[in-house]
Amino acid sequence: MYHRITAAMVVSALVAATSASAQCPAVPEPRIPAAASPLNIDKVKDLLRDYHDTRYAQDMAAVYAVAQSYVEQRASGVIKPAVILDIDETVLSNWPDLAADDFGFINNGRCDVLPDGPCGFNAWILKSEAEAFPSALHFFNAVKGKVATIFITSRRDNQRQATLWNLDRAGYEGWTKLVTRPDRDEFPTAEAFKTAARAKIETDDKYTLIANIGDQLSDLEQQPGINAGKAECAFKLPNPFYFIK
Repeated sequence: MYHRITAAMVVSALVAATSASAQCPAVPEPRIPAAASPLNIDKVKDLLRDYHDTRYAQDMAAVYAVAQSYVEQRASGVIKPAVILDIDETVLSNWPDLAADDFGFINNGRCDVLPDGPCGFNAWILKSEAEAFPSALHFFNAVKGKVATIFITSRRDNQRQATLWNLDRAGYEGWTKLVTRPDRDEFPTAEAFKTAARAKIETDDKYTLIANIGDQLSDLEQQPGINAGKAECAFKLPNPFYFIK
């Protein structure tokens, strides 16, 4: 289940460290502005909107450029190399939904008055209208012939077909695998689900996971107790707009 921590709670997670080994390249720090004191939710929202409109795309592109260089150099050095990619705020942008809901999270309900709100997130997904981040699509097209490209998303199985349509419409063609989350499962967090999904890909499909790219720490971090499924290098994209456990 998606759980968004809204703009009032985002300040403590504005800058997140990239999970990387000593051999993994460093990525540029995102240029996310700090909220001034006294903290006020409307001021924070204004900062987030300004960041989205001015520096967000450049910060995304900077991370993808580093990831592309690493993947292209590393791919030929391992057997069955694979790159793991999240979907939301990693390869597809949900900004119309975020903006319409004023950084809140509305799971259910209609989404038929965009760009005005409200917009239920499930209805937004079913519209299959999220656009690709240009830097993400450039990265994808650059590496897909060199590695397996595998999407792991917390979108549910009942949203799978809409996600397939959206990926196709956005220009993502020739990917290897899409893993969606069961409609009902016992995973307590997205991190737990994604760790298990990566472990299954590594052990069952015998891929070497050379890179994992996502906007959330839960996309990248390893659930305690599971040793398999940890990518060689993790690349954290900026996302000060919401947080998923």
